[in-house]
Amino acid sequence: MAEPWATLGIDLHVEPAGPGLRRGLTDALREAVRSGRLAPGTRLPSSRALAADLGIARNTVADAYADLVAEGWLTARQGSGTRVAAREVVPPSGTAPHPRAPARPAYDLRPGNPDLASFPRAAWLKAARRALNAAPHHALDYGDPRGRPELRAALAGYLSRARGVRTGPERIVVCAGFAHGLKLLGTVLRARGARTVAVESYGLDAHWRILAASGLDTAPLPFDHLGTDPGALSGADALLLTPAHQFPMGVPLHRDRRTAVVDWARRTGGLVLEDDYDGEFRYDRQPVGALQGLDPDRVVHLGTASKSLAPGLRLAWMVLPPSLAEEVAAAKGGVDTCGVLDQLTLAEFLTSGAYDRHVRASRLRYRRRRDALVEAVTARAPQARVTGIAAGLHVLLRLPAGTEQSVVQAAHWRGLALHGLARYTHPAARADPVDALVVGYGTPPDHAWSGALDALSAVLPG
Repeated sequence: MAEPWATLGIDLHVEPAGPGLRRGLTDALREAVRSGRLAPGTRLPSSRALAADLGIARNTVADAYADLVAEGWLTARQGSGTRVAAREVVPPSGTAPHPRAPARPAYDLRPGNPDLASFPRAAWLKAARRALNAAPHHALDYGDPRGRPELRAALAGYLSRARGVRTGPERIVVCAGFAHGLKLLGTVLRARGARTVAVESYGLDAHWRILAASGLDTAPLPFDHLGTDPGALSGADALLLTPAHQFPMGVPLHRDRRTAVVDWARRTGGLVLEDDYDGEFRYDRQPVGALQGLDPDRVVHLGTASKSLAPGLRLAWMVLPPSLAEEVAAAKGGVDTCGVLDQLTLAEFLTSGAYDRHVRASRLRYRRRRDALVEAVTARAPQARVTGIAAGLHVLLRLPAGTEQSVVQAAHWRGLALHGLARYTHPAARADPVDALVVGYGTPPDHAWSGALDALSAVLPG
């Protein structure tokens, strides 16, 4: 049986080599410090613990430490242990220098992220504690590829109540973000023989690339003031769209076109992929219900916690037709690939009402920001026109013709991160060029919001 002290050390990989254990250990430790593998300030194991790990005498380790302290490679203080000394580390010849991280913008008005400073840390920690205490031991196993049953049950109740989705837990598959879910769907669709997915003329190029990587072509549909026009859907096997709040144009899909999309799916056997990326955030009228509610057997509903909580959680979900659920779960690889503890915490967050409270508070905060943005643009840049303001975490700011690129460049020079509409236009879209900015108002923390508005106003045409 090992002595108790033998299990209390700090792990350190070192391979003494050469004539004599003391010299070999000294050389190995010196090289580890010189090469930077042991960074300045790193605490080393006690001589007793390292000797036990290496199977050598404690005095040998103590002598090696003493030699390196004398040479200036290590420091030793009573009560603080032995540490790597603070000194410049010279990288080995031929080692490429570490690239500098790009400078953070002074203000970030790119769409896609919520205010991370408002993440409900205290409430999340309480939910995590309750969820972990209540979880059975087997919950920490590899698990069902569809996701934890507690979360799927909680999502089924929430989506039915808040988004009008018709589902049960057995139709839900949890995934690690929307992109992961889209990749799984692309894999399954291609395996079923699909060739083409119709997409909106405006959207995220990352989504088009995911579908292309699955072997699927993307064909953009026309877009007008009623939203995406499904009239050109012939030849498509599936359709990806954002019906509740089109990204980035900001309009909801007209009710006649919602019906037309579902009719197309029923008539042709096609599949509709509904990206409900910010369905919780609607300000000026009743929320637009999920398209999935019109036909749960032809529409896949995809939602995410990335906008309502934080993208770093890597939690999203798919509500699938029964014929598709097993195939998508199998495409995950037979085990649950999403973090169990975060799934259990989100389930507790939903069932306890903490999620609803957080969303309501966030909705009020984002609405105030949106109102301030509209007021600032109207007062300081009368040539610009704000649209798509009824929902979400971004607006479309239409500009005079020919000014988009110059405004984006001016913003870059001022340290303002800003995207133009051209960035979100499908390369094959047949649409008249529109000069506009896609302005996100979710990312800046509250204390930086007025400064962000001042920076934006400074680059807009007067």
